[in-house]
Amino acid sequence: MESQEELGCVDREALDRASIRDVIEAWVIWRDSGQWDRLVGLSHDDGEMVATWMQARAADFVAGSRAAWTAGLDVQHLLGGTAIDLAGDRAIAQTKMTISQRATVRGVLVDVVCIGRFYDFFEKRKGKWGIVLRQPTYERDRMDPVEAGAMPELDHALLAEFPEGYRHLAYVQTESGMQVKRNMPGRVGPEVDALYARGSAWLAGRLGHPGHARFGEA
Repeated sequence: MESQEELGCVDREALDRASIRDVIEAWVIWRDSGQWDRLVGLSHDDGEMVATWMQARAADFVAGSRAAWTAGLDVQHLLGGTAIDLAGDRAIAQTKMTISQRATVRGVLVDVVCIGRFYDFFEKRKGKWGIVLRQPTYERDRMDPVEAGAMPELDHALLAEFPEGYRHLAYVQTESGMQVKRNMPGRVGPEVDALYARGSAWLAGRLGHPGHARFGEA
C-alpha cells in the first residue's frame, strides 16, 4: 500500500501535469480567437517564442500576432497528444500540433498545413506554471487549393530554398512579406538534436534561461 507521502507526491505531480496541459491548450484557444490579454499571461515575463516568422520575447510575439491578425493573417492551430517530463519546478512538454494558414498565392486561395510539435520549456514560479521558451518543430507540410484544381504556379526555385518540413509554409509567409527563419528544427537532424540537448540540460538544472535567441536572425 502507498503511504500518505507517496500519495501526496502523486497528487502533486498530477496537478502539475494538469496545470501544464491547461497552459498548452489555452494558448491555441486564446491565440486563434484573438484573446491577446489572456494569451500574454501564459508565459513568464522573460518568456520567449521562436516561430518561423518571428523570434521574440513572448509579449512582443503576442503584439506581433495581434498586428498580423488585424492585417488579415488567417492562421489556426490544432493540438494532438502531449508528453511531459517533470523535474521539480521545471518541465519539458512536447505536444503534437498542426498549423493551418489560409492565404492567396498568385491569385489562388490556398490552405497550407504544417505538422510538428510544440517543444515547451516550462517553469513553476510562485506556484504558477508558465512558458519560458516555446520552440516548435516543423516536420511535414503541404499546400492545397481551397477550390479543387486551382493550384497556383509556384516559384519552385524559391520553394526549394526552404527546409522540407515547412517548405510550403515558409513559401506562403515569404510571399506575404515575412522574414522566415530557415534553420528551424524538423523531425530529425542537428537542429532538433540540439533542441533535445537543451531540454535535457534544462531539466537537469544545468541551464539558466533556455532562450535569449538573437531575435530577428534569419
